[in-house]
Amino acid sequence: MSESEHQIASAGAAIAATGTGRKAPEEHDLPKNLKSDMDLCLRILRDVLNEYDPELLATFDTVRNYAVEASAEHFGGTSGLGANKDGLAEAVKVIDAMNVHDAQLLARAFATYFHLANLSEENYRVSVLHSREAKVDENEAVDPSNELTVAYHQLINEMGPAKAKELLDRLEFHPVFTAHPTEARRKAVEGKIRRISQLLELHKVLGGSDKKENCRRLYNEIDALFRTSPIALKKPTPVEEADTILDIFDNTLFRTIPRVYRRFDDWMLGDKAGLVEPACPAFFHPGSWIGSDRDGNPNVTAKVSRKVARKFSDHVLAALEEATRTVGRNLTIETGTTPASAELKNLWSHQKEMSERLTDKAAVISTRETHRAVMLVMADRLHYTIERDADLMYRSCEDFIADLKVVQRSLAEAGAKRSAYGPLQDLIWQTETFGFHMVEMEFRQHSVVHARALEDIREHGLHGERGELQPMTHEVLDTFRALGSIQKRNGLKAARRYIISFTKSAQNIKDVYELNRLAFAHPEDAPIIDVIPLFEQLEDLENSVDVLEDMLKIPEVQARLKATGNKLEVMLGYSDSSKDAGPTSATLALHSAQERIAKWAESHDIDLTLFHGRGGAVGRGGGPANRAVLAQPVGSVKCRFKLTEQGEVIFARYGNPVLAIRHVESVAAATLLQSAPSVEKCNTEMTEKFADMAGKLDEVAHTRFLDLLNTDGFAPWFSTVTPLTEIGLLPIGSRPAKRGLGAKSLDDLRTIPWIFSWAQARINLAAWYGLGSACEAFGDLDTLRKAYEEWPLFSTFIDNIEMSLAKTDERIAKMYLSMDEREDLPKKVLDEMELTRKWVLAIVGDDWPLQHRHVLGQAIRIRSPYVDALSLTQVLALKSLRKMVDKEELSQSQQAEFIYLILCTVSGVAAGLQNTG
Repeated sequence: MSESEHQIASAGAAIAATGTGRKAPEEHDLPKNLKSDMDLCLRILRDVLNEYDPELLATFDTVRNYAVEASAEHFGGTSGLGANKDGLAEAVKVIDAMNVHDAQLLARAFATYFHLANLSEENYRVSVLHSREAKVDENEAVDPSNELTVAYHQLINEMGPAKAKELLDRLEFHPVFTAHPTEARRKAVEGKIRRISQLLELHKVLGGSDKKENCRRLYNEIDALFRTSPIALKKPTPVEEADTILDIFDNTLFRTIPRVYRRFDDWMLGDKAGLVEPACPAFFHPGSWIGSDRDGNPNVTAKVSRKVARKFSDHVLAALEEATRTVGRNLTIETGTTPASAELKNLWSHQKEMSERLTDKAAVISTRETHRAVMLVMADRLHYTIERDADLMYRSCEDFIADLKVVQRSLAEAGAKRSAYGPLQDLIWQTETFGFHMVEMEFRQHSVVHARALEDIREHGLHGERGELQPMTHEVLDTFRALGSIQKRNGLKAARRYIISFTKSAQNIKDVYELNRLAFAHPEDAPIIDVIPLFEQLEDLENSVDVLEDMLKIPEVQARLKATGNKLEVMLGYSDSSKDAGPTSATLALHSAQERIAKWAESHDIDLTLFHGRGGAVGRGGGPANRAVLAQPVGSVKCRFKLTEQGEVIFARYGNPVLAIRHVESVAAATLLQSAPSVEKCNTEMTEKFADMAGKLDEVAHTRFLDLLNTDGFAPWFSTVTPLTEIGLLPIGSRPAKRGLGAKSLDDLRTIPWIFSWAQARINLAAWYGLGSACEAFGDLDTLRKAYEEWPLFSTFIDNIEMSLAKTDERIAKMYLSMDEREDLPKKVLDEMELTRKWVLAIVGDDWPLQHRHVLGQAIRIRSPYVDALSLTQVLALKSLRKMVDKEELSQSQQAEFIYLILCTVSGVAAGLQNTG
């Protein structure tokens, strides 16, 4: 018997008859529905593993059992393994004795479980939302389960109906989807997860043979999920990355967003809903960096941007064509009972003049049904818009909306109000939301690239008259041409924003406008652009108002302000500011910058939009978006909220229709409510009240964070004690891990691998480092607790850190930190982790992280043993790989096997921890 087999056999007695092993006590505290789904998924997964290989199931159960025992002991319970056995050490023995192939299968088994656990939690959240709504009294003035209606009624109560309506009409929620690869899962895996989710949701309501069939299909999908490699064969191209948006658009956004608007109308208009003009404006305006963010990504070229824009446009036009045809076919309303208006008859005449072929075809289908005939011709025109038929296509989205409104007015005038404000209104909302472009593409490039391109042009001449221009310079100029062509084809909204990473001065803004002019032989061909400064590092945030003041002197900026009614957009970078200054200082610096920028904008009568470059992980500004909005300083939101959405956050927030509705309503509600006098008063007074405390925390936390980063040899040590190098091999995004501007340190390391690597090592350092020392130096727990209770910014910050700490594990962290022989840096990290945990728990009044957030806290604790098993596999594989590579003991194929194993664990840990980057 091998050592591995001996370990499995010796653990057999501890595994229950079901084979699932001992459960930690807290597992029994889960809500019944959630526990039932998780048990079902685990049972099916175990059966699938047994069908694949009984030995794999035995190993899975053994490692799981040891990890559960270790976790129970870690959280204050007692181990069932006896006084002389450490569950974690026993698990290490089993995993270390496995060959690479078997370890890969074990990693895939645990990763599969995490996907199933995530679905179980998602379905539970959906069921809770449905349960709450089922208890709502339809006669209530406000729907307590719809945060948007609650927020609007609060505005009415505080400000009056007129002012509330004015704010509602200004409302805008603008998520910008980016290609940041923070979730390491393939599209093939996502498809299976979505199908399992649907089956799991149906399972509890079916019976008899229907339930048996549902169960059989669950087995099929879970078996296929386990057998599908979690790692893609190659990195996606930027054009392929655009499929993320298409997938979300098709499965949720296109049909879900009108439901958000409709739900608001149903409660605000009551019995009149669907009979009168809607109250809810189309406030959801999605954007995208996919295929247009070229900062450090040489794979995003002008050619790529054109392809991605065409992909988005053709896709949304096809969806609008289908929706228009569906609405049209159902408008079987005879002109005898519902006469067409003069305006509609004129539109029909215009369509006949444009194409008798199309109108004749529509007339045959829709005899005496003019509304229907007009809509069918409109659908055909959308088809020819995709084909770019100059005679039949719509010239703009506005023209299409105008035609829809003609049909709507005609129906309303004829008394068919339910037809006018029913599905037709949904189609109008869809068009107003997504246009002919689907998402507003935003271009981004580093300020240094622009400066170098202009230097090159000045040295060699615009057309290289005095020598050859650099390829990068050609690409920079082509970028503006691509932006211009997209704008011409799909409209101004499709592409007009140009973001400058690392904006240092107003000169960076001038550079972009100059390059935009130089890219075109004729000035009139240059596109209209709004240049957006992005302030990222601490120094840039502090200097932001001075830069903006100088920006106002630029003629192109003045012209755009005049044309847009003094609208100006400014972006704030959470990623680099956090890596530059540490999480505590970055949070306070960003809040201060917003406050100063808002006051500056008010002094210049500028209609400001602040764009928040937040990520999914706490170290990147992640956390609940609605709470983040409510914590913003006065004047920094003004009924508009814009932020980046990326990685696992996109799928988590928009993958399920019910949860997508909840998320959009929640953020929109907070965006409205942030302008309420009571919220503004609280934010202003509490910021002033706790300013002294914040200043003291900032100073100590910043010093502590820089002390770590400035320790000699920190960068190579970081690469050694985390899977940073191996993560760079993961085929999860088109962008390199570095910006490629020449730095050879952490300075140009992208925040994704910085955050992702610490998360994989179960340390999450980027989210909390420095706060413990700051609290210790401040020492006044009563004041910290008051700040937590009274100051929304501090409350949100502490809650996010507590969530991040819940996903750390010093036992696992020590194993990663031991991969380097240094003792000083591991001591700094572990001491600060312990100190931060002590103070955060004291501030929130918990004995263990997330104790007061029952479902989330328990779910994370239940996940921990499974994440632990993957983390153990990963760290052991890293040690073995690096040791054998150093000794030149591995062939290329053997190295590839180890790397694949590590990447499987990376994918699994990412799924287990969820908000990873």
